[in-house]
Amino acid sequence: MLRIVYPICCGMDVHKSFLVACIASTNAQGVTTYTSKRFSTFTCDLRRCASWLAAHDCKDVCMESTGKYWIPIYNILESSCSIVLAHSKYVKAIRGKKTDKKDAKWIADIFKHDLVSGSFIPPADIRQLRDLVRYYRKLTNITTGEKNRVQNCLTVSNIKLDDVFSDVFGKAATAITTRLLENPSERITDVSGFRTRGMKATDEEVLAAVDGECRCSFSAHCVRSVRKAIRKSADAMKIQKTQGSQKSNHCHCRNAVDRHLQHSEEE
Repeated sequence: MLRIVYPICCGMDVHKSFLVACIASTNAQGVTTYTSKRFSTFTCDLRRCASWLAAHDCKDVCMESTGKYWIPIYNILESSCSIVLAHSKYVKAIRGKKTDKKDAKWIADIFKHDLVSGSFIPPADIRQLRDLVRYYRKLTNITTGEKNRVQNCLTVSNIKLDDVFSDVFGKAATAITTRLLENPSERITDVSGFRTRGMKATDEEVLAAVDGECRCSFSAHCVRSVRKAIRKSADAMKIQKTQGSQKSNHCHCRNAVDRHLQHSEEE
């Protein structure tokens, strides 16, 4: 007979609009009784679910990581319960007449014997910092893709700024690109006004590079749109980077306090 690790525990079958919770209570004789209840995923009903668990003295909860639907439930129950988040392949019920109530009961049955392998869930502040870092990485990838799109448009138009500038999106190259977009039909004959301190290419080389043929108006429109998208992504990245640094500083401060308290207890 399997050992009962959690005498009072709860299994949850999570869906988008509702969840089914099943509390498994095992007495000293090894007899388990089940109490099931269905809740909606609105915040008020999730708080009612937390109160229902507290009323049954249930502090150990196991739920299936269904998409993103488990996150609001986890946030509500995190302060009052010890939650084990399990991958669906570890809590999948056997084939047959499956219902939501039976699925919740199955999760509670295998969880009370400690047969569920839980996933690592960091603290709330680390989760927020992780979301910021992931979004920052996404914005970086988007910006890189849009810059490559601009470079493709310049290549098709035979404008070889990448041959004379180390950074096509630097100050001088951006000023030249802006001039070309403002007057697509007018050729640039003087580039002395675009020169910067670190510019190594000669005026003749730059003039040869900007002497292209932009015969497609769509290319110019594409470059304009992409440049706007790059600027928006850059602004969003600055905001995310500021928020991320604030979160990181908060985490460092909290870790320092924890180390100080631990050192004081040892003394």
